[in-house]
Amino acid sequence: MKELEAIAEELKIGQYVRHVFLCVGEACCSNEAGNAAWVKLKGILKDRNLSLSFGPSACYRTKAGCLRVCQGGPILVVYPEGYWYGGMTEDRIERFVEEQIVQGKPIEEWIFAKNPLHMDASPPDQSA
Repeated sequence: MKELEAIAEELKIGQYVRHVFLCVGEACCSNEAGNAAWVKLKGILKDRNLSLSFGPSACYRTKAGCLRVCQGGPILVVYPEGYWYGGMTEDRIERFVEEQIVQGKPIEEWIFAKNPLHMDASPPDQSA
């Protein structure tokens, strides 16, 4: 357990404000498009000191093999807001980081679903 705790401390787990998952699965997008978007996302977050950092824009990132949407990708979801973005190719990543991660403003025209995380134990209201 101590080894895991040391890794978590090194990765600054517990300090992040947002967590971005980027689906690069081949059912979602081409291998080339997914990998290019992933490399761009990692690079920008690192260059702007947003990953492995502290502060209001601190962001953890995870490359996913499948987010179960399986079309219109690369698919990206950002939490806690729960915005699901489609078509997140390499050319969209820089704008995403600046507007969504740094400024906290969603890019509505790229969002196809919303599922924010709720801090209480009750599920979202399904009566609507």
